[in-house]
Amino acid sequence: MKFPPSQNLATPSRRHVLQAGALLFGGLNCVDWFRIRQVQAAQNSSEPKAKACILIWLDGGPSHLDMFDLKPNAPQEVRGPFRPIETSAPGVQISETMPFTARWMHHAALLRSVTSPLGEHNLGAHYVLTGYKPNPALLYPSYGSVLAHHQPASTTGLPPYIAIPDYNSMAGEGYLPAQCRPFALGGDPAQPNFKVRDLNLYPGIDQLRLSRRKQFLADLDQFRAAADASPPSADPALEQAYQLITSPASRKAFELSAESADVRQRYGSRTIGQSCLLARRLVEAGVPFVTVTDRGWDTHDNLYNRLKEGYTGGSVGKVPVLDQALSSLLQDLHERRLLSQTLVLVMGEFGRTPKLNTSAGRDHWPRVFSVFLAGGGLQGGQALGRSDAHGESPADRPILPEDLALTIYHLLGISPTHEFHTSDGRPVPVNQGGSLIQELLA
Repeated sequence: MKFPPSQNLATPSRRHVLQAGALLFGGLNCVDWFRIRQVQAAQNSSEPKAKACILIWLDGGPSHLDMFDLKPNAPQEVRGPFRPIETSAPGVQISETMPFTARWMHHAALLRSVTSPLGEHNLGAHYVLTGYKPNPALLYPSYGSVLAHHQPASTTGLPPYIAIPDYNSMAGEGYLPAQCRPFALGGDPAQPNFKVRDLNLYPGIDQLRLSRRKQFLADLDQFRAAADASPPSADPALEQAYQLITSPASRKAFELSAESADVRQRYGSRTIGQSCLLARRLVEAGVPFVTVTDRGWDTHDNLYNRLKEGYTGGSVGKVPVLDQALSSLLQDLHERRLLSQTLVLVMGEFGRTPKLNTSAGRDHWPRVFSVFLAGGGLQGGQALGRSDAHGESPADRPILPEDLALTIYHLLGISPTHEFHTSDGRPVPVNQGGSLIQELLA
């Protein structure tokens, strides 16, 4: 049976309800029916709301209780050392350590009831970064790799999926071809001598000589193909590297020195700040997916120092540095009229335990955690879902990683039923079992 389209999935028409009732006799329950309706809505929206995505990956598991979901009325061992502050979104509070991001919450949304059963770093990361629970028989592709496979070939010479400075091992291409693997810069943008690996020609080799070598390889492939009586297959990694090296526009996108001193200072001098600035430049140059990885969020001890003060003092902990970088990124995208078409995600593999441990830190806690989203055509100024009084479990509106994945793909214009194939020909859908987070859709 083909369902008619509806603009409002939350309030189906009388005809839809009658159809749902009829389906009960055919083995489908109402939950199944509404899920089908949601998937169809995602399929019918082929036009992406977001043309690009910047994922800020807080590797190690950021504490939801100390950043986005504070519990000021809980006991001291639960609420921790930080207090909530008001934001530009009425009724939405975040940590006092994020005053700059608080000014942009009217453009952002918080998911406070994301839940997972996986509290080990790699397993949790794989689930959150792919929307699929880990499977020992198959490694699934991450969002960036799916988008890289889905996007047409770039005319800019830039890779479709770039990782700054590198990427979590669970954020790779999975079973997709190698050309969907993220291009990792291999250098720290905050360093004065920052260079992108393999971007410069070797001494003594100019572009003409490089082109001749490329043509020689192509001729050699043709000769081998004739001998084997089969068509030649170009090396995608070699082709990508050649385009990157020989394209002046591509090389220019990586030149942070082109930014004014004021802009670079606003983002902050540390790695996360300069990485976010570079991410903005890459998106502006046409790269559809950029991941910025910030390590060090596994706060098992000395949480206060790690998150706020840093070990050298002066408010250089993880959260103030992130706050400066994230708020500057949002401001920059907004001023350049890119925020509405660029989805910004901030998340890690899980949250932290409700109670501080004996080392004044928090341990792994996947049962409930928070995800920050902004721009990209979503409805900002809201917090969705709610954890319980101690931030221990979802109190309502539990959101699974597959729900988040489906919504991200929807915003990027990727159908959840689109199928890829493994190396042995097995078809695998982009998303399975997820439900659209309707409240996010503007």
